[in-house]
Amino acid sequence: MEKMDANHTSREFEGRVALVTGGSRGIGRACCQRLAQAGAGVAINYLRNEKEAEETAKRVEQHGVAACLARADIRHADQVDTMVQEVTQQLGPVDLLVNNAGIFQFVSHQEITREIWENTLGANLTSAFTVTWAVKEGMIERGFGRIVNMSSVSALSPRPMSIPYATSKAGLVGFTKSLAAALARDNIRVNAIAPGLIETDILDGVEQQALDDIVEATPLHRIGTPDDVAEVVYFLLSEQSRFMTGQTLVTSGGRVMRP
Repeated sequence: MEKMDANHTSREFEGRVALVTGGSRGIGRACCQRLAQAGAGVAINYLRNEKEAEETAKRVEQHGVAACLARADIRHADQVDTMVQEVTQQLGPVDLLVNNAGIFQFVSHQEITREIWENTLGANLTSAFTVTWAVKEGMIERGFGRIVNMSSVSALSPRPMSIPYATSKAGLVGFTKSLAAALARDNIRVNAIAPGLIETDILDGVEQQALDDIVEATPLHRIGTPDDVAEVVYFLLSEQSRFMTGQTLVTSGGRVMRP
């Protein structure tokens, strides 16, 4: 417990700027708070819910760091470029990037349309490329960058009722590996997280019996929290993981285990 408390009071990211996509709530909000706790100024990307983004900003500022709202539809490169310029003007260049934003649909293969497919891959995979490409040249010039991509356990095992989602999250794993190899020489580390079921809005439409079955199948016998994921994000962005790049860490309470 003493070691955990020490980590929570560390200001390792003092003077650094973090950009968290989909940062207004859920896992994104927890990541914003955790990085602020570690001393980073935080840019909170959101698309529609400005009120939630403002609440996240308040929580970030409680840690004595600056926050800024970064509204953009990150599927569109022009909006991303404008967002990154505004973040740089308000906080400074982005050092820490968390590609967290994404969407999910629980649909059978009979219900999947090309629109659903393209929208899901655009929001979950292409957006990560777009935001990364908007900040990576600056990271290369400064010789420092840390990137975490939010994948999912859906990328690692069959998901017949969420084919577009699982495909997009598997794509993030491949993106992470190849980008990590390409940017390692520039002191830019790129890793990913594959969370299992986490207590977010996505659970609102899930039947209680289904949740109970998942808990029963999870060795740690609980559903994860956004803070559980945020701690892994912090680890991967910090120097505690200084010899790690191109990795995908499963955070699922043991429900999914990789060799």
